Amino acid sequence: MAPDLRLCLVERELDDAPTVFALSTESGNLCAGAGCDAPHSPLPGRRLPLMTPASKVLRAARSKTSRRQDYSSSTKRALLDNASALFTDHGYAGTSLDEVVAAARVTKGALYHHYSSKLALFESVFMRCQEDTLKQIEKSLRQSKDPWERAQIGLRTFLDICQEPTYRRICIQEGPVALGHERWLEAEKEFSFGLVYNIVADLVKDMDGPEELSETFAHIFYGAMQSAGNYVADSADAEEASDKVHAVIAAILAGLRLLPSFGEAETAPETEAADAS
Repeated sequence: MAPDLRLCLVERELDDAPTVFALSTESGNLCAGAGCDAPHSPLPGRRLPLMTPASKVLRAARSKTSRRQDYSSSTKRALLDNASALFTDHGYAGTSLDEVVAAARVTKGALYHHYSSKLALFESVFMRCQEDTLKQIEKSLRQSKDPWERAQIGLRTFLDICQEPTYRRICIQEGPVALGHERWLEAEKEFSFGLVYNIVADLVKDMDGPEELSETFAHIFYGAMQSAGNYVADSADAEEASDKVHAVIAAILAGLRLLPSFGEAETAPETEAADAS
């Protein structure tokens, strides 16, 4: 007759998960479950007491893992939130990791568990700030389906964000210094160029322009938006600077909208030449 097997939880952890063993009540041998080919040795002295069914043991293990994950997530969030505030107030060079862990109320070990250095921490703060900005602009664009209105809405939202202290300090002023200009440009483009491209591509399509021109237009407008952000961030009066930039770019967009379509513009010289003859 087959031995009566039940699961017994041994107080030991491998890779943060409890290990479940099977215990034979007939032989007293212990193994790591079905398929185990390790040699079995009788348990010395006494048999282990039978424990709860496997389903309850595994539920308890999952619950323990979930609590650890929640704690790890809350620690990481506290580090990012407090580092963001400190980098905004004091800049990259003026912020120490001791100040970050003190503000987050965690240990240095907890910080180094998530981030290898101050630069790695700053880059995560920078990336989160960029991601939040992208989400805000994408949300604002849902207000309209008209490509020209969407361009105006996206511009206004971006200029408003450029006035916020966190974005202004971390993404525009401190980013190039801490990350290096090349890495900063790469990270900026990673988040925002795709959005600019989509907006511009819709404008080109509305003007009956060839699709291959969309990337050229996107690069030009992307550069203009970067310059606009720097202008606003470096201004003593960010709100006034933002209004000026908005007026200029809005005028450019309005002028583009009044132009004939690309197809009409290409045939115009030929028509004028025919009329002259």
